Parts: sequence; C-alpha cells; structure tokens
Amino acid sequence: MTQTGIIALRMERQYLSRKANEQEYLALYRDTQPGQNVYWNGFGDPPSITFRADFDDIEYNRQRQKSRALIKGRFAGGNLGWIMREELELFAALYRKPLAVRQHAQETLLELLEREGPMSIQGMKELTGMLVKEITPVLHRLQEAFLVYEDQYDGEWDRGWYPFSEMFPEADLEKYTRQEAIAEVLRRFAYRHVWFDTKMAKSFYKLPEKEIKAAAAQLAAEGILVEAEGGYVLRSDLDMLQADKAPAPKGVYAMHRNDFLVRSNEHWLKERFAHPAYGTMQYLLIDGVFRGAVVGLFKYGPGILEDIITDLPEEEAQARKTEIFAAVHAVNFGADNPILRYHGELQNGR
Repeated sequence: MTQTGIIALRMERQYLSRKANEQEYLALYRDTQPGQNVYWNGFGDPPSITFRADFDDIEYNRQRQKSRALIKGRFAGGNLGWIMREELELFAALYRKPLAVRQHAQETLLELLEREGPMSIQGMKELTGMLVKEITPVLHRLQEAFLVYEDQYDGEWDRGWYPFSEMFPEADLEKYTRQEAIAEVLRRFAYRHVWFDTKMAKSFYKLPEKEIKAAAAQLAAEGILVEAEGGYVLRSDLDMLQADKAPAPKGVYAMHRNDFLVRSNEHWLKERFAHPAYGTMQYLLIDGVFRGAVVGLFKYGPGILEDIITDLPEEEAQARKTEIFAAVHAVNFGADNPILRYHGELQNGR
C-alpha cells in the first residue's frame, strides 16, 4: 500500500480525476452527506459538491429541494445541511437531541404549529408577541430534537415551519441505534476517503471521537475495516491498494471550506495554514494533497485575495505559480480579481 495509490483511488472516488454523471453523483452525495452550499459565496444556494459533476449540480440540487428530495436540518454540530429524504432516519439516529423537559417557549411554539399549521417566523411573532430573536433559538432547538421542520425548498428567506410529524408521518426515528448509524456512515466515509483515521471522521461528522473509535473497532472486528498506518481502510480495498500502480494525480483545486475533503481535514488544516492577519478563503488541493491556502477577506462580490501560502518547496512553488493562480481565480470571480501576494511577496509591482 502506497500513499500515491491511496491518493489516486481517493481522487477517483471523489470524481476529481474525472467528472461524475448523474447516477455517480447521487451515490457520491449520499456518501458525503450532510451536503452544504459553497462557503460564504453560496448563501441561499442549494448544496454543491464542487468540481465533481459533469452538470450544474447547484441547479440540479435546486430541483431536488423543490421536490423535497433533499431536506434541510441541523446535523453535524448543529450546522445546517441537506440530506436525501430517504436518509432521514439514519441522520436522526446520529444527530437528534431529544428534549427531556420542554420549556414554556418551546411548548408555546410547538402547540401553535400543531394547532395553526405551518407558518413563518413573522407569523409566530404576530400570534405570540415574542420577538424574532426569542423565537429563532427556540425553533433551532426544536429542530435539533426533530420536532419541527423548516421547509426551505427555494432561496426565499420567509420560510414555513411545520410540526415534524406532519411533514414526515412515515419516519421511524427509532429505526437505527446511534452505534448502527455511526457504523453505516463510517463505511461510506471509508469508501470515499480510501484511508481515514478517527480524527478525520470526528472533524466531518462532529461526533464524539470515543463513539467513532468504538464503531470503527466493531467494523474491524467484523472484518469490514482493516487497521492500516494509524487509520483504517476497507478490507475490500486492501488487495487493490497493495497491487495498485496508479500514477500520482496532477492538478490544483481551490476547495471552499464546506467541501467534504476540507471538513474532514479541518482539524489540522486550520492549524498548518493559519495566517496571523487574514482568514482562510480556500484550501489548495495540489496533486490530491492539501498543500496551501488562499487567505484574505470575504466580501459580497469579489473578496480580497491577500496572499497564497503553500508548503511546497520554493522551486516547485514558483514553477507552478501560474497553475495555482488559475485555480484560485477560477473560484474567485476571475483573473480581474487581483492576487496581492504569493508566499508573502507582493505581486505585479504592488
């Protein structure tokens, strides 16, 4: 088993060495849920698995939202995300936070929705006299308990809230145990990453590492996972990885911060490529490995591209500068948006 072989197979399964058709995309989406929109620039947009599809997946997922094939919820760490409707029971087992005791405000809003039917936050404000800033956190907590559902099927902000049981009467929220659900998503995670460790799974799913370790150990005991180089691979991949002579993938991608690969590695990326003065805009996946970051300032419209930092040897960094700049411009409003520095050095005479 070689690092090159792992990277090559990962890039293939992520559809970064070729584009996915619709059927392949649906399988990829299932395995990398919850889906999120493009970090910062995607407010109000459907989720996107950037660079992977051979079609416009934002528009594709917009239609899936409208048909309720994708549904919205609060999942990893309370973050908003989109899952496939048929996966609802699995993700409820992972992330549902039941209410042991309902507070008065929670009871008020839940009874209102059950009595009056779906309504917007503005409607709740008018009928209860509560302030929006009081209503919103209550709804979010009810949402985490899978007691209410926010029906966002388009990009509009005035969305309807429903009792969860009314929107999904067929849902069996006890179908999976939490341990069964973690084991299932770890199988998918292993397939798409090829090699992973428990810190990566914790980083992406925002679940306690102790529970992830227990599920991984059980999968290993069942012969589904095999321990390898401080992490795990699928046993079904082992022969392929030991025999694989795949060439190292070449290319540069500027990956936004909600990307599946970024979120899986965020625990170390945010430390290695931290900048003392500017925030991270994208991370640079170079030949299948994260080797740098774009730092600057997000704005509505083109952001300020203050610097590109990498850990490439200086000679290679200079040789690939044009390629890296092209990848950064591709996701930052084009070449007219200037990159001010590269490895700290001012560009274009600035």
